[in-house]
Amino acid sequence: MSGARAPRPDHYSYRVYADPAMAEAFDSLRFSGPIGQLIARTQEMVIAGFLEPVAGRTVLDVGTGTGRAAIALARRGARVTGVDASSEMLAVASRRAHESGVEVTFRAGDAHGLAFPDRSFDSVICLRVLMHTPDWPQSLAELCRVARDRVVFDYPSFWSAAALQAAFRGAAHTFGAQVEAYRVFRDGQIRAVLEANGFRMAGKHKQFVLPIAIHKRFNSEAVTGRIEGALSRAGFTRLLGSPVTAVAERCVS
Repeated sequence: MSGARAPRPDHYSYRVYADPAMAEAFDSLRFSGPIGQLIARTQEMVIAGFLEPVAGRTVLDVGTGTGRAAIALARRGARVTGVDASSEMLAVASRRAHESGVEVTFRAGDAHGLAFPDRSFDSVICLRVLMHTPDWPQSLAELCRVARDRVVFDYPSFWSAAALQAAFRGAAHTFGAQVEAYRVFRDGQIRAVLEANGFRMAGKHKQFVLPIAIHKRFNSEAVTGRIEGALSRAGFTRLLGSPVTAVAERCVS
């Protein structure tokens, strides 16, 4: 069982999601409109593909938020537990699971110190957490510790347009602006932490070359499909695509 202590809850990544209004509005802010729906649909398919076979697997969703991924996996037959540091987000998640007619166990928890024994779950998923969490190597180590064989997580790539937005937001946050800062990652950073915890990178999916904000301005899945399709055929998605959804597997020892 991990003995790691969680950071102070006044960090922005805790404070923002402790707001009941944010918890209620989160899904509409992130997943509304044609592009938001495309992101949600693609994310669900990629995660399910990385976890196959899904039915019957025990899955821990760390930073479950409003439970979108947890509910989607429960619909596919997984036995899912969702943890989050925000009781406000968990309240929304519990209500939506009930409305969806699926069973998911939700409980309070922190990615820096998960209250589960080693290898408690077949698989662990973690979305939009490492980019915000105060100590991402500790959080990724915890995901590996409680997973029996697979960990699925996402991150914005250093080699993408997201790096420019991250730098702008980081500077704005430093000077007191009310923006949600985040970090970007080099693949080597991720691989090093995975290897230190007995895992190896086994697969990656990169979604967009252009920033999501630009696609939301187009507000057309057809336009986004044509643009990103052309960029993919030219090889740019493989080099500059973001966000990255990755699956890591436990090394045979």
